Amino acid sequence: MNRRDFRLLDHRLPGLLLALPLLAVAWIFPETGFGLWVRLTAATLVLLLPGQLVARALGRRGSPAVISWSVALVGVAMGITFAVHGSLTLTLVLVLVIGAVALPFSLRARTEPAPRGRWAVALAGIALGAALWGIEGVVRGDGIFHLGRVRKLDDLGSLTLRAVDEFKDGGLHPGYAFPLWHGWLALVAKLAGVDPTSVILHEPSVLVPIALVIVFETGVAVFESSWLGVAALLAQVTLIALAPGGGGAYTSIELPGTMARQMLVPAVVGLFFRFVRAPSWPLAATLAVAGLDLALVHPTYAMFVAIPLVGFALARLLLTRTDLRASAEALGSFALPVVLTFAWLAPIVAETQSYYPKPAELARALAQYATDLVVHSAHAYHLAAGVVARSGSVAVASLLMVPLAGLAARRRWGALVLGGTVLVLAIEMSPFVFPHFSDLVSLSQSRRAAGFVPFAIAFAGGLAVLARPTKWFLLPIAFIAGVVLEIRYPGDFGTKLHHGGPSFATWIALFGGAVALVLATVFRRRLSGRYESPGAVAALAALLFVLPVAVHGFRHWTAGSTKDPYALSPGLVDFLRSDVPKRAIVLSDLETSYRISAYAPVYVAVAPPVHVADTKRNNPYGRAKALKAFLATGSLATMRKYHPGWIVLRTRRTVPITQLEATGLKPVYSDRRFIVFKL
Repeated sequence: MNRRDFRLLDHRLPGLLLALPLLAVAWIFPETGFGLWVRLTAATLVLLLPGQLVARALGRRGSPAVISWSVALVGVAMGITFAVHGSLTLTLVLVLVIGAVALPFSLRARTEPAPRGRWAVALAGIALGAALWGIEGVVRGDGIFHLGRVRKLDDLGSLTLRAVDEFKDGGLHPGYAFPLWHGWLALVAKLAGVDPTSVILHEPSVLVPIALVIVFETGVAVFESSWLGVAALLAQVTLIALAPGGGGAYTSIELPGTMARQMLVPAVVGLFFRFVRAPSWPLAATLAVAGLDLALVHPTYAMFVAIPLVGFALARLLLTRTDLRASAEALGSFALPVVLTFAWLAPIVAETQSYYPKPAELARALAQYATDLVVHSAHAYHLAAGVVARSGSVAVASLLMVPLAGLAARRRWGALVLGGTVLVLAIEMSPFVFPHFSDLVSLSQSRRAAGFVPFAIAFAGGLAVLARPTKWFLLPIAFIAGVVLEIRYPGDFGTKLHHGGPSFATWIALFGGAVALVLATVFRRRLSGRYESPGAVAALAALLFVLPVAVHGFRHWTAGSTKDPYALSPGLVDFLRSDVPKRAIVLSDLETSYRISAYAPVYVAVAPPVHVADTKRNNPYGRAKALKAFLATGSLATMRKYHPGWIVLRTRRTVPITQLEATGLKPVYSDRRFIVFKL
C-alpha cells in the first residue's frame, strides 16, 4: 500500500472506531473522577459508532445523522429484546452486530463534506462539560424516576415493556411507553461498568459536547454559513445554560425530555433543511428515523417541532413558491413514523386524566398553572405572553428581531423565523385554539410548545440583517444592548412564573412577524436581493451580546442541591439489592418508595402522584389515599390489593411499626433511620 492509498484509507475510516480501544483502556481507570469520565465517554462513543457507520453507508455525515441513527439502532435492538424477553446484553450485541455489518459499506460510500469548525465547537463543549461535572450534586426530581427505569433495564432479565414500570400491576407511561433513551443510558452503564446512578449524574458532561456540535451543524444547515452557525450556537447555549445559571437545563440533558429538546429536535431541523436543499432517499430515511426517535423518546416534542416546520413550508409557499415538493416530502418522511407511533400510543394516552379532561381535572390544571396562563373562562384561555419571553435577554432580543426576517424573507432561514414563529405563537396565544391544543396534549405539555419558537435562528438571522447597514458599528451596539437587556430582563427561571419576560416582545414577534410576512409576500419581487451579511461581524456581535449573560451564568455556577433529605441509607440500599428478590413489591411512604424504585430493581406499591402517569391502572391518588390510612392505623387492609411483600418504614413511623410488631412480624433489617418487615 503506497502513501497515497494509506492517506485515502485513513481519511475514510470512521474516527469513532477509536472508541473501541478507548473503552478497553477505560476499564483500567477507577469508577470515580477522571476515570469515570473516561469510562462514560468511551461507552457513549461506542454506542454512537454503529449509527455513524450506518449514516456513512448512506452517504451521510454530521452529528444530526449520527445521533439519529445511533438512537434508532438502539430502539430496533430493544424492540427485538422485548419481543423475545431477552436481557440488555442481547440489545448490546444486536447494536454492535448491526454496526459490524455496516462497516464495509461505510468504507465504500461517498459522504457529504462535514461543516468546518465542528472540532472547535466540540472542544468548547468538552470544556463546558467539564464545568458541569462539579455541580451535578445528587440525583433529584424527575431524575429519580428515570434512574429507576434505567436500573431495571440494567439489572433485570426477561425484559418487556412493562419491566421498567414503578408498579407491577400498573400500566405503561404514555410519555415513556417505549423506554428508548432509558435503554441507551442503561447500555452506557453496562459498557462503562458503572452503576446507573453515575450515568444519571455525570453523563451530561459527555452529552453536552455532542449537543453543541448538533446545534452548530443545524445552524450551518439552516443558514449555509458557519459564522451564523456559531451565532445560533451562542444564542442556544446562552438560553439553555448561562441565563438560568448553574448550567441550566444542560445539567439534566441525560433525561429523556431534555435530551430530546436539546439534541433530537435540533437534529430534526438540521436534517429537514438538508433535505429541502438536496432531496434524496438516504436523507428521507434519516429524517424518518429522527422522527421515530423523537416520537419514542418524548412524543409531544415530535408534534411541537413539526409546527415551525409546517410554518416554514407555508411561508415558502407565500414568499417564493419554491420548495413545495421538497418540504412536503420532508414533512411526510418525518411525520409517517411519528403518526404510526402516536397510533400505537393512542389507547395508552386515552387512559390518562389529562386527555380531554373532565371539568374537575381541568379546574385543577388551570389552578396549578395559573401563573402561566391568561384565563377568560374554563373554555377560553391562553399562554401568558410573559412566559414566551421569560428566558432572559437573548429570548427578548430574538422575539424583537423576528420582524427583521422580513428583509430576508426569500431566504430559507427567514421563512423559518417568520412562518415558524407566527404559527407557534398563534396557537399558544389564541384563547380559542390553545384550549383544544391543551385538551389533546395536556396543559402541562401545551405550555412547552412556546419553547419551539426558533429563538436561536431569529437571533442569529436578526444580527445578520443588522450587520448589513451597520457593519462593524454593530459590535458596540450589540454589547451595549446585551448589557441593558441583561440588567432589565435577566429571566424568570422558577418553577412558578413570578414576573416573566416583557409581554410586548411576544406580541411584537407575533403581530410584527405576521405583518412582515404579509409585506414580504406583497413585495416579494423587491426582496430578491441579499439583505443580510452572514459573516464574522454577526458572529462577533452575538458573542458580545451574550457576554454579560455569560458573566452572570458563571458567577452563579453552583449545584442546585447537594443533599437529599429523603435519601436512603447505604445499609438499606445494600439490603434491598442483596436480600430482597428482584421484582419484589415493596411498600413504604411516598418519598421513600420513590427512591427505593430508583436504587433497587424492585417494584413499589405507591409512588408520589406527581411522578407517576395518572392513568386508571396506575391510580396514583387512590394508592396515596390507601397509604395514608395504613400509616395512620398500621392496618394493611387498604394495601393488601397491591400485594406488597416487603415493608420499609422510617423509624419515626411509630404507629405502623408498633402495629406490625403486634401481629408477630419481626424486623429483618433496621438501622437508625429505617426498619424493614417481610410479609
